Amino acid sequence: MTVNEIYVGVGGGAYFTNASTVATLGDGARVRHYRMQQEDARAFHIASNHWSLGRDATLESCSLAFGAALARHQLVGVLDGANASLTLDGLSILSGDQHGDHHTVIDHAKPHCQSHEVFNGVFGGGSRGVFNGRIIVRPGAQRTDSKQTSNNLLLTDRARADTQPQLEIYADDVKCTHGATLGPLDETALFYLLSRGLDRAEARNALTYGFAAEILARVSAPEIRAHFDRYVRRTLLETIGRAA
Repeated sequence: MTVNEIYVGVGGGAYFTNASTVATLGDGARVRHYRMQQEDARAFHIASNHWSLGRDATLESCSLAFGAALARHQLVGVLDGANASLTLDGLSILSGDQHGDHHTVIDHAKPHCQSHEVFNGVFGGGSRGVFNGRIIVRPGAQRTDSKQTSNNLLLTDRARADTQPQLEIYADDVKCTHGATLGPLDETALFYLLSRGLDRAEARNALTYGFAAEILARVSAPEIRAHFDRYVRRTLLETIGRAA
């Protein structure tokens, strides 16, 4: 099954959203979960997603966050059956004085499970993004394969990103990696595009979109990927314009 969550504000004033989604995937279940948060600029958004995966279950989850003055999203996945697989991805595009948090926990409770996690952030203006990712490998969860990556692109000197990947490993036959990057656009890549005839604004737009598109490429549903792509392009144009 495929589950879509979309949060959109229409009032223009300050308000509070508090949302929770809890799901249990039975043995062999296949679920795709997509989430987009586009709250109004003065809104507060607090949310959590909690999944428990049975034997041979597969979950693909992708969360996009564009809106709200202050947003916090907690994602927890428990691989509670052998051979379960979890893909957990996210993309934040923030500007102005927006603040967005993502806190994730992936709990490998059984052996022979895999999880792949990539969270990217694009931050303009004086916005701030926070990513805290925790991977736990329980005793006995042998042959775990887990990868975690957090990449952050700062479009202005005032933008800020804080990232904290964590591994807690209590088994001895595992393959686990984590990494994080933070910084502005690559001047070498910009120079290359300029040398190919693009002006600076076009080159900046292309590189920023390519950074965000890494997450879109991981969405397996074509219609959802196209829908996300439209909103990402529009939001990036607004964010890059403000940054410039």
